[in-house]
Amino acid sequence: MHQEAIIALSAIGLIASFCQWFAWWVKLPAILFLLLAGIIMGPLTGWLHPDQLFGDLLFPMVSLAVAVILFEGSLTLRFEDIRGLQKVVRNLLTIGVLIVLLVTTLATRYFLEFPWKLSLLFGALMVVTGPTVIVPILRTVRPNAAIANILRWEGIVIDPLGAILAVLVFEFIMSGQLSGQDAVGHTILIFGKTLAIGLALGAVLGYGFGLVLRHYLMPEYLHNVSALTLVFTAFALANHISDESGLLTVTVMGLWLANMKGVVVEDILDFKESLSVLLISGLFIILAARLDFAQFEPFGINIIGIFLAIQFIGRPLKVWVSTWGAALTWQEKVLIAWIGPRGIVAAAVSALFAIRLQEAGFQQAPLLVPMAFTIIIGTVLLQSATAKFIANKLGVSEPDDKGVLIIGANIVARALAQALKDQGFRVRLTDANWDLVMSARMEGLDAYYGKAVSEHADRHLDLVGLGQVMALTPQHDFNELSCLRYRAEFGSQHCYFISTNPAKNNGEVISRIKSNARIHTLFGNKITYAKIASLLGQDAKIRQTKLTENFGFGAYQAQYGRRSILLFAITGRRTLRFFVEGQTLNPEPGWTLVALVQEHDATPTETNPEHG
Repeated sequence: MHQEAIIALSAIGLIASFCQWFAWWVKLPAILFLLLAGIIMGPLTGWLHPDQLFGDLLFPMVSLAVAVILFEGSLTLRFEDIRGLQKVVRNLLTIGVLIVLLVTTLATRYFLEFPWKLSLLFGALMVVTGPTVIVPILRTVRPNAAIANILRWEGIVIDPLGAILAVLVFEFIMSGQLSGQDAVGHTILIFGKTLAIGLALGAVLGYGFGLVLRHYLMPEYLHNVSALTLVFTAFALANHISDESGLLTVTVMGLWLANMKGVVVEDILDFKESLSVLLISGLFIILAARLDFAQFEPFGINIIGIFLAIQFIGRPLKVWVSTWGAALTWQEKVLIAWIGPRGIVAAAVSALFAIRLQEAGFQQAPLLVPMAFTIIIGTVLLQSATAKFIANKLGVSEPDDKGVLIIGANIVARALAQALKDQGFRVRLTDANWDLVMSARMEGLDAYYGKAVSEHADRHLDLVGLGQVMALTPQHDFNELSCLRYRAEFGSQHCYFISTNPAKNNGEVISRIKSNARIHTLFGNKITYAKIASLLGQDAKIRQTKLTENFGFGAYQAQYGRRSILLFAITGRRTLRFFVEGQTLNPEPGWTLVALVQEHDATPTETNPEHG
């Protein structure tokens, strides 16, 4: 039995990692493959039995995992970001939540004839749309910035808020059941105690731990493990004082740390994010493996009615009311209304509450789990499969080649970014040098402060609307690393880097990059970063020229060839084409050429090796 448990735990971890990797590869939410894996391992084959494997530890394990997930989510919430959001986002988190709660509650009561209390709890569980399922959909759909920002921040903020709402509804149910009466006063007392313990304990622990971090009273190598044990302790202590106040406590604690001045939580957040991925993956497989297909029999076709009510009534009504008077087109509102998948919090919290409610005498409580999974699977499958098509039909998605991510914010990167921006292309620069980032922003360019290959960039760098990457730093190793990192996002055919040293770039470095990733060298091997930077510091200017029937590419070469470095071209269909080593472009009439032009003639070595 001991050996079987080790094999089962190892298999869960291995399969979870494979599902995450495969989801990243195909650009779909990992939840799809995690749920499928859990169903195959559990009810289909009978190989995995979580209740037998974990025994009495299953409920505490799920509880602690949800606590860590909520703490990690709350660490990403900064009040200054929330205050800067559009009014529509605030409406989605307030009025919109109540609308979905009401619609889901009524649908559950009508279609399944559930008791009002359980219907209300299921309605509270279904208001959550987590970022773990929304972000992968956004990367696939690539909607415009307005839609992406609204959906992303709604998902991040509503995750802990929705869980808190579910906890409060659960407390309402349990308070009436345990007291043996439905006295409103008793219920309010229980609610008040839960809120007081959660808010006070979370604030005190968050502030205390923040002081320790602010004044460097603890070595850095203990920050992560101390934060984790503090989450466990806060959750256990709060629940010991007042049942089910632990989730609220850890959420408040994370919010306090995230917004406390002088406290850096990035390293903790990186650790918690990695841990959350592990917990999310394991939980989905374990919870899906606990499903019993026989539990779906009482629903029949009626469960589809609840799904349709949420997808086609609750979500659209929520968005319609929340966006009333907002500066959004009807096409943007339709796509926002279409995308609202349910995620890990709905699955985990439903399993957690089902166990407790069944112990309290609610015979239909176990049905909350298959109901939640039905809505999760239905929303994720439907929206993942159709959102990109709908976005394209509505004209609110960004073409893959519309935007460019530029690695670096130096003089060369800023000059090329401005040239691309002048041609109507979205650009976003990234650099770890604050002075360079500030220079870019002062020039009106969108710039992200941070290293492009960091975990912070994975979490915060917005790639929506970007389809190509240009590595334009003086460090050839970092250019190579950046292109290798982002080829998974954009494809190797859309990754470009600038030459830094002709001697090196003609040798082993370029050969290795090209053989490994088929990444392109911008402007040719001999046109280095130092060369362009030097010319920009002299009298060279970036100029655009539109080719015509009377002034074609041959005439352009005759006039500018020796004193120009061709950078990129825009075809008649507004497709962006870069001049790269080893590829020959034949610009046609109607194309616009953008080049770095010198006032005086240059030597032949200063021009592009490939002009046509």
